[in-house]
Amino acid sequence: MFAGEQAQAALCEPLAGLKREHAPLREQMDAFAEEARRLGSDRDQADWSSQLAELMHKVEAFVRGLDPHSEREEGTLFPLMANYIGRQVGPIAVMEYEHDQAKQNLKTFMETTGRETGPVDAARAKEIAEYALKAHAILTDHFMKEENVLFPMAENMLSAEEKAQLSRAYGLA
Repeated sequence: MFAGEQAQAALCEPLAGLKREHAPLREQMDAFAEEARRLGSDRDQADWSSQLAELMHKVEAFVRGLDPHSEREEGTLFPLMANYIGRQVGPIAVMEYEHDQAKQNLKTFMETTGRETGPVDAARAKEIAEYALKAHAILTDHFMKEENVLFPMAENMLSAEEKAQLSRAYGLA
């Protein structure tokens, strides 16, 4: 089956649920990325600390939604798929690497922002915001890969019992 044909396959409820979770996450992520791009844009503004704090709140809210989503993938879906395709190389290795990279950039953004105690000039604001923008770029591409490749692959690969296991793990059964 070609990738285009896989993407057209209907997904079982747990996989469809994971895919549906991407929409609100993407909205939050796009909103914080838009704000991150504006940080430091006005060189005449002396202090960007309040805008940085506002961005921090948006990123924290996003992470609160992202963490349970990625836990569902890492805790159940990826291990089930790894039984067929392995975990050291290939799609699961890539997905886990991207999860790690995105989470690290978000963590670095939040930790760095949290350490800023005084005024933040435009250059420093842009430097800090770059971590949030890197996470956005990684996750934008990552969600697309999951929706167009990984979830359809899982739909075709997993047995009915494994899909039922996903449903139970996700509280759907």
